[in-house]
Amino acid sequence: MRKSRRNFLKSVVLGSSLGYMPRYVKGKGNRARVVVVGGGFAGATAAKYIRMWDPSIEVTLVEKNKTFVSCPMSNRVISGVWDLNRITKNYSNLSEKYGIELCFDEALDVDSVKRELVLSDGKTKLGYDRLILAPGVEFAYPEFSGVSESEIQKVIPHAWRAGPQTLLLRRQIKAMKDGGVVVISIPLAPYRCPPGPYERACQIAYYLKQDKPKSKVIILDANENIQSKKKLFKKAWDVMYEGMIEYVPMAGVVDIDLPNMTVKLDFEDVRADVVNFIPPQEAGFLARKIGLTPKKGKWCDVNFLTYESNLVPNVHVIGDAITASPKMPKSGHMANQHAKVCAAAICATLNGYNVNSKPMLTNTCYSFLDHRNVIHVSAVYAYDPLKNSMAIIEGASGISEANTLEAVYAEGWAENIWADTLA
Repeated sequence: MRKSRRNFLKSVVLGSSLGYMPRYVKGKGNRARVVVVGGGFAGATAAKYIRMWDPSIEVTLVEKNKTFVSCPMSNRVISGVWDLNRITKNYSNLSEKYGIELCFDEALDVDSVKRELVLSDGKTKLGYDRLILAPGVEFAYPEFSGVSESEIQKVIPHAWRAGPQTLLLRRQIKAMKDGGVVVISIPLAPYRCPPGPYERACQIAYYLKQDKPKSKVIILDANENIQSKKKLFKKAWDVMYEGMIEYVPMAGVVDIDLPNMTVKLDFEDVRADVVNFIPPQEAGFLARKIGLTPKKGKWCDVNFLTYESNLVPNVHVIGDAITASPKMPKSGHMANQHAKVCAAAICATLNGYNVNSKPMLTNTCYSFLDHRNVIHVSAVYAYDPLKNSMAIIEGASGISEANTLEAVYAEGWAENIWADTLA
């Protein structure tokens, strides 16, 4: 990447913050307080950047887990290329370097009138001037023959929230006999990380090709077609994994026979040795509980200049939980971008400035086809005031053919976004 392009992208990412300097803010004493719920790519980034851009604002980050486990790159743990420690980070820098108050707890409710966040004990309440919710996605498991969600997850991992489920899927694939069948079930879009399931198929096939070459991966996709990088994934399956990966579109799962490890479709039953069922998804529980989603809606509608909820004032929603613009994926990179625009808008509002009326976002998503061949898709988005939406700038998007240099870029991207979020 040429230096001029790198500087341009840096200006796009950081540009929404320009011109915002600390001034008078109200709140506890003369300080405003922002509470952030959720310590993923969206929430942790927002907390960090608010403190960077206006240290006079008090920031509390509420997160139930004491470690951050990255979903991007977790498919490489399933294939055995990386281990889980490599994608596991901690939150200490946010406290030590930026003075963010860390609260390892779960948010139970919000009183939007009193501007209070209620923690898990039902008694502890955190007051706020502005609340940022980054609740991520919740899994909306269908009812499968009376089997509970927890029972399903013990045998059929989703591995769509990196951590123990990632390791369970890895163990199951390692234990599978040669000649076995791995089924990956993909829900209807939108879901977190559109190309993720197809990359996962590649990573599993890469492992099987080396250690269990008689085995097979069957992708049951509820969608009509591949949701991202279609031609590049199909080429990889045809060339790199000929006869090993079978793709079945419009194959939504209607039931799972857990004792017999059989996935039931409308038109046939599929027997498997390992099933990776990725459930349908919706905005995190807290967002839905406090009325941030419209009736019968699954996602939170926001103002894309500020990410403030269209339904509840003084509450901002960022990351995977929002109703995305067309061709705007639910991704770690995009969540990081939401966070910066939101942080800049909050700093501006609390200081009496106008918010940036022309925010821009970038998104890049890398997919590993094996241990070293990588493809990517990227785009730059600009705000469309007529639609209150983000749209891809004409000529500012593209994809790459598989090559090994992309692997260097992909690993560099991962290290940089982890640092940008947490370091």
